[in-house]
Amino acid sequence: MFLWKYLTLLLLISVQICKAQRCDEFTDLDLSHSIIGTSIKIRLLLYTRENGTCGMLMSHTDLSTHPQFNLSRPTAFVIHGYRPTGSPPVWVQNITELLLARADMNVIVVDWNHGAANLNYFKVVENTHKAADNLTAFIEKMQEHGASLSSIHLIGVSLGAHISGFVGANLNGSIGRITALDPAGPQFTDTPPEDRLDSTDAQFVDVLHTDIDALGFRKPLGHIDFYANGGTDQPGCPKTIFSGGSYFKCDHQRSVLLYLYSVNQTCASRAFPCSSYKDFLDGNCLNCDRFGAAGCPVFGYDITKWRDVLLKLGQTKTFFTTNTKSPFCMTLYRVDVMIWNEDERWGFMTIKLHGNGEEAVATIDHKAAKFKRYTETKLFAQFDKDIQSVKKVSLKFSTGNVFKPKYKLRILRIHLANLERSERPLCRYDVLLQENKEVTFRPFPCEESNF
Repeated sequence: MFLWKYLTLLLLISVQICKAQRCDEFTDLDLSHSIIGTSIKIRLLLYTRENGTCGMLMSHTDLSTHPQFNLSRPTAFVIHGYRPTGSPPVWVQNITELLLARADMNVIVVDWNHGAANLNYFKVVENTHKAADNLTAFIEKMQEHGASLSSIHLIGVSLGAHISGFVGANLNGSIGRITALDPAGPQFTDTPPEDRLDSTDAQFVDVLHTDIDALGFRKPLGHIDFYANGGTDQPGCPKTIFSGGSYFKCDHQRSVLLYLYSVNQTCASRAFPCSSYKDFLDGNCLNCDRFGAAGCPVFGYDITKWRDVLLKLGQTKTFFTTNTKSPFCMTLYRVDVMIWNEDERWGFMTIKLHGNGEEAVATIDHKAAKFKRYTETKLFAQFDKDIQSVKKVSLKFSTGNVFKPKYKLRILRIHLANLERSERPLCRYDVLLQENKEVTFRPFPCEESNF
């Protein structure tokens, strides 16, 4: 009898432990749900440093059911977008873990897959308002229990960006921050501010655009808008429809990947205020004096370091470029070239940096540059990796003219300045380039005091 009671007690304890350790996961639907259509249903999954890989399903009405939910901590809500196949976003676990690694916070994944999984996109757009109302009520409950709206950060992807905006508007712009990752364009373009995200929806709104010519929103929406690679074709994404589904979604999804790498600080993407992507590529927007000692803003999680100056400047549109693959960041140089040739030359330049067994390449070919005698030609070189200690430099000049005679470019001086590090620029004098032939030389620190 004693043994039976002991085993029963042990079983009950085990059941309670299992219940306590039960993890709730993001709703996993399939294409059949999308074809039939799903009704809106909101699930809030809580992650903290105490349960970083184990989501806890939150009650919408009773916040006391989860002792891990500490309202004195900041809270980040992660809000996904349209899910036409019903599958969970592949990045959900990554973003929760990375956010918790950066700060002791509450991370709440807003699972509205029931409502986002529907082949009828117009119905899903309708559901964004219902999702926003539900989330607004939850945040108001948090506020009643002592949470500060200023400590709340909404991170919205695609349609989730507009949900964030609706929530912020419902709360009169008191939310601390909204981060919008490639806000959805279809059904939101050319709509008034109350029908989409805008800069009045939070105390600070930062926006990333990666697919403005298809699934994303083209115009600026926040206090600062980042346009990666001009906001259109992302390097490394498929260029033809024969690549399947990734052709349609790669540019759009790249926004999340870029943000993840900004959270884990793998690399920094410096962004430059500019009126157009063309002017940015031409190197006409490299002056960062307006931002003070911090320099031009760096895209991503840490943009709040520039918050005060950005709020003073008003809406700021910025551009940056990325690599073809993770971690995506580039190394930026300003390159000034002065030639001896009597006649003008037009052409493209490929520059390589060598050091410690590595090579970084920058191809400046978005348009032909004009080289004129004793006149400095300014080039903006974006290298695919960072060479900490440059030992050699290679140059190749080309005109792109197949049938015309090959030209020579006699360089009086070339000057290379790293835009990230305050190190002494590199120089070289009297370099003769023959078209399409690479020339390698050792640079040396520039002596000019005005650089």
